Amino acid sequence: MLKLYFHPSPNPIKVALYLEETNTPYEIVVTDTRKGDQHKPEFRLINPNGKTPALVDGDIQVFDSTAIMLYLGEKIGKFMPPKHPAAHAEFYSWLMFLATGIGPYCGQLVHFKHFAPEKLEYALNRYDFEAWRHWDILEARLAKQPYMLDEYGILDMSVWAWARMIPFFFGTDAWEKLPSVKRLLDEINAKPTAQAVEAIKTQYTFKMEVDEDSRKNLFPSNERLKK
Repeated sequence: MLKLYFHPSPNPIKVALYLEETNTPYEIVVTDTRKGDQHKPEFRLINPNGKTPALVDGDIQVFDSTAIMLYLGEKIGKFMPPKHPAAHAEFYSWLMFLATGIGPYCGQLVHFKHFAPEKLEYALNRYDFEAWRHWDILEARLAKQPYMLDEYGILDMSVWAWARMIPFFFGTDAWEKLPSVKRLLDEINAKPTAQAVEAIKTQYTFKMEVDEDSRKNLFPSNERLKK
């Protein structure tokens, strides 16, 4: 039985969707980042970077969501591109675009917009600009074709996991600029597999409030400012 170390945020959610889509049995291991579970020694043995998700498959341990998606795709053999260089070149390019662009820039935008102790115009401008720039690229891609590649696959699951959060990133009017992304989001939202993933956060207990203890666990760098 696969063990998925899970918190209901985009990166763990996309892994859960892949497991649901492939009908792969897995066990949820609650890793509540607001309670600091990611810093516990037993979790750091699986992921020394102290981030969710992580995956344990028997004696095999995998961390970083992109690595996990590739591992599962290669092991299970579903929702992957055809096995020839051109298809994999396109797949890897977009996968790394999501991993190094969408996630980091949206994450930093959320931090400075919603959680930073002070509003920094420079940071807000930079990360809002870069987050929008990346989503505009995805919008252009999805305006030309139904999915990121020729068929529904891992890339679309990754886009879905982050697209769910777009109103939190940019506000509810953002969909006016991203109709093709919204189309894909709605299509995947309608799947029973996606609904099962969304239900995970109601089946387990996760801390919802961001209090002082949560901030210490989520943003340990802030402690240096107090010295």
